[in-house]
Amino acid sequence: MSNPTPGAFSRSLLALEFPQSLAVYDDYATAQRTVDFLSDQDFPVQNCMIVGTDLKQVERITGRLTSGRVAAGGAMSGLWFGLFVGVLFSFFGTGDTWAIIASTVLMGIAFGVIFALAGYAVTRGRRDFSSVSSVVATRYEVLVEHKVATQARELLAKLPGALPNPFA
Repeated sequence: MSNPTPGAFSRSLLALEFPQSLAVYDDYATAQRTVDFLSDQDFPVQNCMIVGTDLKQVERITGRLTSGRVAAGGAMSGLWFGLFVGVLFSFFGTGDTWAIIASTVLMGIAFGVIFALAGYAVTRGRRDFSSVSSVVATRYEVLVEHKVATQARELLAKLPGALPNPFA
Protein backbone atom coordinates (compact mmCIF):
# COMPACT_ATOMS: atom_id res chain seq x y z
CA MET A 1 0.00 0.00 0.00
CA SER A 2 1.50 3.35 -0.99
CA ASN A 3 1.43 6.46 1.13
CA PRO A 4 -0.32 9.46 -0.40
CA THR A 5 1.80 12.52 -0.96
CA PRO A 6 1.46 15.25 1.68
CA GLY A 7 -1.36 17.59 0.82
CA ALA A 8 -2.80 15.26 -1.85
CA PHE A 9 -6.21 15.25 -0.16
CA SER A 10 -6.42 19.06 -0.04
CA ARG A 11 -5.16 19.34 -3.62
CA SER A 12 -7.93 16.99 -4.78
CA LEU A 13 -10.51 19.21 -3.07
CA LEU A 14 -9.10 22.28 -4.80
CA ALA A 15 -9.01 20.84 -8.29
CA LEU A 16 -11.40 20.13 -11.11
CA GLU A 17 -10.73 17.27 -13.49
CA PHE A 18 -11.09 19.18 -16.78
CA PRO A 19 -11.90 22.80 -15.88
CA GLN A 20 -13.25 25.25 -18.43
CA SER A 21 -13.48 28.99 -18.00
CA LEU A 22 -17.02 30.23 -17.51
CA ALA A 23 -16.32 33.94 -16.94
CA VAL A 24 -13.63 36.36 -15.73
CA TYR A 25 -14.42 39.28 -13.42
CA ASP A 26 -12.57 42.26 -11.99
CA ASP A 27 -13.81 41.71 -8.44
CA TYR A 28 -14.50 38.76 -6.18
CA ALA A 29 -18.05 39.87 -5.31
CA THR A 30 -19.18 39.50 -8.93
CA ALA A 31 -17.57 36.06 -9.24
CA GLN A 32 -19.25 35.03 -5.99
CA ARG A 33 -22.59 36.40 -7.24
CA THR A 34 -22.22 34.23 -10.35
CA VAL A 35 -21.71 31.04 -8.34
CA ASP A 36 -24.53 32.03 -5.98
CA PHE A 37 -26.87 32.52 -8.95
CA LEU A 38 -25.91 29.09 -10.31
CA SER A 39 -26.61 27.60 -6.89
CA ASP A 40 -30.04 29.26 -6.82
CA GLN A 41 -30.76 27.59 -10.18
CA ASP A 42 -29.99 24.13 -8.68
CA PHE A 43 -26.73 23.89 -10.64
CA PRO A 44 -24.24 21.42 -9.10
CA VAL A 45 -21.89 24.10 -7.74
CA GLN A 46 -19.46 21.50 -6.41
CA ASN A 47 -18.26 21.54 -10.04
CA CYS A 48 -17.28 25.23 -9.78
CA MET A 49 -14.17 27.00 -8.66
CA ILE A 50 -13.26 30.68 -8.23
CA VAL A 51 -9.60 31.37 -8.95
CA GLY A 52 -7.92 34.69 -8.21
CA THR A 53 -5.24 35.52 -10.79
CA ASP A 54 -2.72 38.28 -11.44
CA LEU A 55 -1.70 38.56 -7.80
CA LYS A 56 -0.14 41.72 -6.43
CA GLN A 57 0.95 42.86 -3.01
CA VAL A 58 -0.65 46.03 -1.73
CA GLU A 59 0.85 47.90 1.21
CA ARG A 60 -1.14 50.68 2.88
CA ILE A 61 0.97 53.11 4.91
CA THR A 62 -0.88 53.80 8.16
CA GLY A 63 1.40 56.39 9.74
CA ARG A 64 4.81 57.63 10.70
CA LEU A 65 6.75 55.75 13.37
CA THR A 66 8.27 57.73 16.21
CA SER A 67 9.94 56.42 19.33
CA GLY A 68 6.83 57.45 21.29
CA ARG A 69 4.50 55.45 19.05
CA VAL A 70 6.86 52.47 19.14
CA ALA A 71 7.03 52.64 22.96
CA ALA A 72 3.23 52.90 23.21
CA GLY A 73 2.79 49.88 20.94
CA GLY A 74 5.34 47.91 22.96
CA ALA A 75 3.59 48.89 26.20
CA MET A 76 0.22 47.68 24.90
CA SER A 77 1.67 44.44 23.63
CA GLY A 78 3.50 43.90 26.91
CA LEU A 79 0.35 44.73 28.90
CA TRP A 80 -1.65 42.00 27.19
CA PHE A 81 1.14 39.46 27.50
CA GLY A 82 1.68 40.35 31.17
CA LEU A 83 -2.05 40.04 31.83
CA PHE A 84 -2.10 36.62 30.20
CA VAL A 85 0.89 35.40 32.21
CA GLY A 86 -0.53 36.92 35.40
CA VAL A 87 -3.85 35.16 35.01
CA LEU A 88 -2.04 31.86 34.39
CA PHE A 89 0.17 32.38 37.45
CA SER A 90 -2.85 33.28 39.58
CA PHE A 91 -4.42 29.90 38.84
CA PHE A 92 -1.46 28.07 40.32
CA GLY A 93 -0.16 30.59 42.88
CA THR A 94 -1.07 30.75 46.54
CA GLY A 95 -0.57 34.50 47.05
CA ASP A 96 -2.79 37.49 46.44
CA THR A 97 -4.32 37.09 42.97
CA TRP A 98 -4.48 40.83 42.22
CA ALA A 99 -0.87 41.37 43.28
CA ILE A 100 0.31 38.57 40.99
CA ILE A 101 -1.65 39.96 38.04
CA ALA A 102 -0.58 43.57 38.67
CA SER A 103 3.09 42.66 38.97
CA THR A 104 3.13 40.58 35.77
CA VAL A 105 1.27 43.33 33.89
CA LEU A 106 3.84 45.94 35.02
CA MET A 107 6.73 43.65 34.09
CA GLY A 108 5.10 42.92 30.75
CA ILE A 109 4.74 46.65 30.02
CA ALA A 110 8.37 47.31 30.96
CA PHE A 111 9.74 44.47 28.83
CA GLY A 112 7.39 45.34 25.96
CA VAL A 113 8.66 48.94 25.87
CA ILE A 114 12.31 47.88 26.14
CA PHE A 115 12.11 45.27 23.37
CA ALA A 116 10.05 47.50 21.05
CA LEU A 117 12.47 50.42 21.41
CA ALA A 118 15.47 48.12 20.97
CA GLY A 119 13.98 46.72 17.76
CA TYR A 120 13.21 50.23 16.51
CA ALA A 121 16.77 51.38 17.26
CA VAL A 122 18.24 48.48 15.29
CA THR A 123 16.46 49.63 12.10
CA ARG A 124 18.33 52.98 12.24
CA GLY A 125 15.51 54.83 10.52
CA ARG A 126 15.29 52.56 7.47
CA ARG A 127 11.57 51.98 8.00
CA ASP A 128 10.06 54.89 9.88
CA PHE A 129 6.47 54.09 9.03
CA SER A 130 3.83 51.55 9.95
CA SER A 131 1.76 49.73 7.36
CA VAL A 132 -0.57 46.84 6.64
CA SER A 133 -0.15 44.68 3.58
CA SER A 134 -2.14 42.09 1.72
CA VAL A 135 -1.84 39.97 -1.39
CA VAL A 136 -4.85 40.53 -3.65
CA ALA A 137 -5.97 39.26 -7.03
CA THR A 138 -6.77 41.65 -9.85
CA ARG A 139 -9.00 39.19 -11.73
CA TYR A 140 -11.28 36.37 -10.64
CA GLU A 141 -12.06 33.50 -12.99
CA VAL A 142 -15.00 31.16 -12.48
CA LEU A 143 -14.10 27.68 -13.68
CA VAL A 144 -16.51 24.78 -14.14
CA GLU A 145 -16.06 21.10 -14.82
CA HIS A 146 -16.21 20.39 -18.57
CA LYS A 147 -19.19 18.04 -18.25
CA VAL A 148 -21.44 20.86 -16.93
CA ALA A 149 -19.91 23.85 -18.74
CA THR A 150 -22.68 24.11 -21.34
CA GLN A 151 -25.37 23.98 -18.68
CA ALA A 152 -23.57 26.67 -16.65
CA ARG A 153 -23.28 28.97 -19.68
CA GLU A 154 -26.99 28.55 -20.48
CA LEU A 155 -28.00 29.36 -16.92
CA LEU A 156 -25.63 32.28 -16.65
CA ALA A 157 -27.04 33.81 -19.83
CA LYS A 158 -30.24 34.43 -17.80
CA LEU A 159 -28.40 36.66 -15.29
CA PRO A 160 -28.09 40.20 -16.72
CA GLY A 161 -24.49 41.38 -16.81
CA ALA A 162 -23.09 38.08 -15.59
CA LEU A 163 -21.25 37.18 -18.77
CA PRO A 164 -18.58 39.65 -19.85
CA ASN A 165 -19.24 41.41 -23.16
CA PRO A 166 -17.08 39.65 -25.77
CA PHE A 167 -17.05 42.84 -27.89
CA ALA A 168 -15.82 45.15 -25.10
